[in-house]
Amino acid sequence: MNDPLGDMLTRIRNAQMRGKTSVKTPASKLRGWVLDVLQNEGYIRGYEAGFDADGKPELTIELKYYDGVPVIRELQRVSTPGRRVYSGVKDIPQVRQGLGISIVSTPKGVMSDAQARTDNVGGEVLCTVF
Repeated sequence: MNDPLGDMLTRIRNAQMRGKTSVKTPASKLRGWVLDVLQNEGYIRGYEAGFDADGKPELTIELKYYDGVPVIRELQRVSTPGRRVYSGVKDIPQVRQGLGISIVSTPKGVMSDAQARTDNVGGEVLCTVF
């Protein structure tokens, strides 16, 4: 797998299109950190770490719906393994005039764009959520 984070985002998009309540994905530290940001911002109910039938670590993500409509309307990968996108603190993109969030990997950890501006750090823009 070339892009593990992109794979997780695609699994979330696909599960929401099918109306699933949860989705499973292989576990990694980066995926966990991104899910922490999504949970803190209220886009998912939560996630739980566990093991699959082969004993490999996996994450079970509980998706969030409001009146039968997924809370996450748009989920896009910005920085890919073939094309990294870095932004300074002043250049971090706003999603839909601040209604959505950008998830940024900074030297202080993975955080939302608002938190990165507050901490005055830039970094790699991983994805945008609306």
